Amino acid sequence: MSTREHKRSAPLQIKLAVISVSTTRTLAEDKSGHWIVKRAKKEKHHVVRHQVVADDPDAILTAVHEGINEHGAQVILLTGGTGIAEKDVTVETIKPLFEKELTAFVTLFAHLSFEEIDSAAILSRACAGVYRKTLIFCMPGSLNACRLACKALIFPELGHLVKHAEE
Repeated sequence: MSTREHKRSAPLQIKLAVISVSTTRTLAEDKSGHWIVKRAKKEKHHVVRHQVVADDPDAILTAVHEGINEHGAQVILLTGGTGIAEKDVTVETIKPLFEKELTAFVTLFAHLSFEEIDSAAILSRACAGVYRKTLIFCMPGSLNACRLACKALIFPELGHLVKHAEE
């Protein structure tokens, strides 16, 4: 089956959770998370949860598991905590969960980031994978990084990815 055929048979509405990881922002101040929610709704997806959690492995894992178990999220979009500071623990917390890793996301996001922010793209440790048939994307916390990842990579393939993850 061709990619075009796969996309035609992919779900059009996806249930997704948005989790922003930050010890300094509140939900009201979560520009990146609010932009993702607005974009998801514009694309006719159903946002089942939007929350801000601390840069803490237990808080991050709890939010991910609640998104899946209590809210039925097919996709979880995490923003923040992907840098190299000691407090940035999103990648170390989420990557061990992956049953399958979407390595091309890392490569493509790094390439697109380099085009926008030059060598500063080296600071990002974005990642993506599948856990219990749920797609999980970890993106930097900046609004521009979230816009780039969502517009160029995630949303154009969302239904296609969910279709394959749920098979």
